[in-house]
Amino acid sequence: MEGDSVTLNTDGEVKSKDMLLWIFGPQETCIAEIYNQNIFMYDSYKTFGDSLQVDHQTGSLTIRNIRTENAGLYKLLTIRKIIRGNSYKRFSVTVYAHLPVPVITTDSSSGQNCSLLCSVVNVSHVSLSWYKGNSLLSSISVSDLSISLSLPLEVEYQDKNTYSCVLNNPIRNQTKRLDISKRCHTYSDSVHCCGSTEAVIRLVVSALVGVAAVAAAIYDLRFGEVQ
Repeated sequence: MEGDSVTLNTDGEVKSKDMLLWIFGPQETCIAEIYNQNIFMYDSYKTFGDSLQVDHQTGSLTIRNIRTENAGLYKLLTIRKIIRGNSYKRFSVTVYAHLPVPVITTDSSSGQNCSLLCSVVNVSHVSLSWYKGNSLLSSISVSDLSISLSLPLEVEYQDKNTYSCVLNNPIRNQTKRLDISKRCHTYSDSVHCCGSTEAVIRLVVSALVGVAAVAAAIYDLRFGEVQ
């Protein structure tokens, strides 16, 4: 992950007469050299800043606070002076960006069904998935392009199952759990709401009619007394 420290191990000790060369990228740029147990760091500041460190005893290369632009192919060439024969090692390094938390939105809601959408933006090398409990329902993946992903899900409003949207790469994941009662508002909710309002209106009208009837009776009584 971005920000981690990564060590590329030589699995040995540097001999006094050995020469070790660390090479990076498609241009095969030499970034570090060990010769006669002296370490020489070459101008790689644009790519690595001051994050490179070489172990004096083993020659292992450590990249501190690694970034996505530090991903790629690393090569270690060891040239031995005393014993004939050189060794060659390759390290393929992939750096994953930090994962955002997925966002769940309501796409539409009608009848007893609710359509939802789980989304993430500017991601690469990830999979976006819907789970029902521990069971995978659907999934979509993206490789090396940084794009936005969306994955739909349709549920019933009365569904009591546990749903979650998971964004993951090979080493980390981010999970957003679905609360159906907060995300989905069905037609029955509206009817129930309107029914309650209608009941209040009827009660008020009935009260007004009762008051009007009492007022009319009092008026008739007084008018009769006057005559």
